[in-house]
Amino acid sequence: MDLKSFKENVIPSFEKEMLDYIGKELTKKEKLHEAMSYSITAGGKRIRPLLLLATIQSLGGDIQKGYAASAALEFIHTYSLIHDDLPAMDDDDLRRGKPTSHIVYGEDIAILSGDALLTQAFEIIADSDESSEKKVKLISALAKSAGPKGMILGQMADIQGEKKSLNLEELQFIHRNKTGELLKFPIYAACVIADATPEIEEQLMGYAEHIGLAYQIRDDILDIIGDVAEIGKNIGMDAAHNKSTYPGLLTTEGAKKALAKELTAAKTNLKMVEQISQNSVNPIQINLLTEMIDLLVIG
Repeated sequence: MDLKSFKENVIPSFEKEMLDYIGKELTKKEKLHEAMSYSITAGGKRIRPLLLLATIQSLGGDIQKGYAASAALEFIHTYSLIHDDLPAMDDDDLRRGKPTSHIVYGEDIAILSGDALLTQAFEIIADSDESSEKKVKLISALAKSAGPKGMILGQMADIQGEKKSLNLEELQFIHRNKTGELLKFPIYAACVIADATPEIEEQLMGYAEHIGLAYQIRDDILDIIGDVAEIGKNIGMDAAHNKSTYPGLLTTEGAKKALAKELTAAKTNLKMVEQISQNSVNPIQINLLTEMIDLLVIG
């Protein structure tokens, strides 16, 4: 199965499940649920849940068992976007081609809807059908990826780095945490859910590390040369906020070379996964994860 077919098979049911977690009975009086649903259904490529589910599929696991962790991850990713767009943060009025949450509902409701998505994420995993041991692993890993040791740490470093000239190491620190951690979690979660061996998990986490950096390098490039209609958000925002970027440090061509280097390294990790599993009863098929690399680059 190729990635397009896989996505067409699993994402519609995944989308429905996410809305079911928020609540089916939405009325005008339920502004909180309405605002949560607005941001969840605003679109997006669902890269993170797709990565989690595709990894489970590649490992020969049951993708139905990955829906709860995938929904929790997308809830946290969506909350982070709501808060990132606020006037106190990036002050953006467009996300996924639609007005941002605070533009539609006001800052107060936008903040609360983000808070609600964040906290409900952990409830979703806690109420899932996984074993208690796996639930603890998933909740702990998601908290670390999204919290002060991961995404929030990266966001803080990003804010403090505005109007400063960062070097490459400092920029990579920001992106490994702000963006990379929520791209590493789906790989780790899939390994937990599908009972991957330590050797396979090590190579897949290396893959996750490289695609996390690649994704941010690509995002920095698109902020310069991207098309608003295609990427669904305003461009030139990094320059407006005086942020250090890969093109700013390396030039646009240099950033493209850095992107290619990370993608090559990610593919090398996948080849190692394939080699390690060659002698097993069910050799791992890496085509979905290879195509995920293309999705990250091409969009």
